[in-house]
Amino acid sequence: MPPRRESKPRSSEHAALGEAVRVLRVEAGLSQEALADAAHVHITLLGGLERGTGNPNYATVVKLSRALGLTPGALVSRADALMGKR
Repeated sequence: MPPRRESKPRSSEHAALGEAVRVLRVEAGLSQEALADAAHVHITLLGGLERGTGNPNYATVVKLSRALGLTPGALVSRADALMGKR
């Protein structure tokens, strides 16, 4: 039997970043697969990030933000704004 997936986000910061990526991806009309392809990251990495269970490194944040047409700072600012709403 495969191991269970983590169901809870690592932290509220991870959850906010994941939510920001998900919202921006949906607003751009992209599937997870399309964004993963555009950012040159594995789809499972993207899925974990959106759930808040993944721990992205700086390079991943840069790749995703560029694929979404943003700067890394704009992506982090979007996540930071979501943190203020919690």
